[in-house]
Amino acid sequence: MIMFSRSLLLILLFSISNDCISQRALVNTGKPRTIITTDGELDDVDSFIRMLLYSNEYKVEGLIISSSQWHYKGDGKGTKFTSEMDMTKSMYGERTELRWPGEQWIYDLVDAYGKVYPSLIKHSKDFPSHQYLTDLIKIGNIDFEGEMEKDTPGSDHIKQKLLDDDMTPLYLQVWGGTNTIARALKSIEDQYKNTSEWKKIYNKVCKKAIIYAILDQDATYRKYISVYWPDVKIYYNASQFWVFAYFWKRAVPQPLQVYLEGKFMGENIINNHGPLTKMYYSYGDGNPPKGEIDDIYSSMEQAKNNQWGSFGQFDFISEGDSPAFLHLVNVGLENLDHPEYGGWGGRLVQSKQQVNRWEDGANAADFNPYSDSMDLAYAQSRWVPVIQEDFAARADWCVTDYDQANHAPSVSVKGEKNRMVKSGSKIKLKFKLKDPDKDKVSLKLWQYKEAGSGKHSLLISANGNNGASVEIPNAAKSGETYHLIAEGRDGGSPAMTRYERIIFKIE
Repeated sequence: MIMFSRSLLLILLFSISNDCISQRALVNTGKPRTIITTDGELDDVDSFIRMLLYSNEYKVEGLIISSSQWHYKGDGKGTKFTSEMDMTKSMYGERTELRWPGEQWIYDLVDAYGKVYPSLIKHSKDFPSHQYLTDLIKIGNIDFEGEMEKDTPGSDHIKQKLLDDDMTPLYLQVWGGTNTIARALKSIEDQYKNTSEWKKIYNKVCKKAIIYAILDQDATYRKYISVYWPDVKIYYNASQFWVFAYFWKRAVPQPLQVYLEGKFMGENIINNHGPLTKMYYSYGDGNPPKGEIDDIYSSMEQAKNNQWGSFGQFDFISEGDSPAFLHLVNVGLENLDHPEYGGWGGRLVQSKQQVNRWEDGANAADFNPYSDSMDLAYAQSRWVPVIQEDFAARADWCVTDYDQANHAPSVSVKGEKNRMVKSGSKIKLKFKLKDPDKDKVSLKLWQYKEAGSGKHSLLISANGNNGASVEIPNAAKSGETYHLIAEGRDGGSPAMTRYERIIFKIE
């Protein structure tokens, strides 16, 4: 028998207790869990940099390199491949590889993050360590577009997370193809399909997994996931993402484009903010993107006249995948469990044909006051100024102490956020505005009409001293909902903005 002294026993018990508390804290952080799959395109690199600067807002549980219709490595044996997707099949024909950027880029970005990490944790203790993120990097299914025939370290990692005991939602971000996620699901199916555990395992995975996809960049969702895992939820972004992608000049109202132009990007984010944002691809930056066949970005000659438009130095190129993680950032808009409410990741509406699918398109269009028309992209572009200012503030965190930088305010309403009200009634509201830097916070109230089911207008009057009165329309009908957004913008520089959403439901 092994004998322990009383003091040693106490030390062991204290260590075990602390270990259990630490494990519970790791699971019950209150932050959404997420795994990112990416094909490493230049816009993925830029999205990845922004994602790292928001990594204190969610729990990153995997960083997986995958393939797509635009980027695959090949098997090294000279095997020829033709895309299943019409556009890339027409553009590139038969290939042995396609525009592969390699795998080192993701390690380089995490290493650059590690260099600014000591500064970032001055602003939030929740930023993950360099080593933690490095350990999460896995290589998924990368040989060809849509390859899902073999298990890979990336697919194994996703499988393990889907089967673990943490039943909080796991957001699977798809920045390239869905094939590595599909392989993880296929491996689960292969292991359990013909066992007594299959129904329980299937239900467990479907309850946890939420896929946020930016377009279909291979056929594996359509051909496998949607067929064999129809109860897995998917948030599908097919048009709103263009606000942060190559076509942004066509999607973003002209008055808002200043936040994506070189003066703002160069001064506030890219230059003089440390090694991480310096790696951000922008027009005319002299930094050719890895894997590109035709570099139409890095020289000013190409930037001024390419297929996406005419651009100046340090102008934004693309972050087409950023809505996938911006959806996870809690800024007070309550959109995480209700993508139809709208938030920094856009607004997605539940499909009437497929109950586990939320999507953009005509049903998720918002009224664009700049064009005086309904706009398929405005649910995303309406947030461009505040998103970009927030990004700039976080870029400052990379190189400044806490008292030299700006931090987000908070907005809260006294009483319930969800209220049953009568048509024609008048409601008085009182808001509490706080700012960690003691900056003044200005309050703006506005109705998000498209987020509610009622189409009438609320009559909103500010009462001063952070109060307001809201008159519910007489024509409002029983069961209708009306969304009021309380927007708090601080007086810091760059300014930061947070929200409270009040929902009125008619009795």
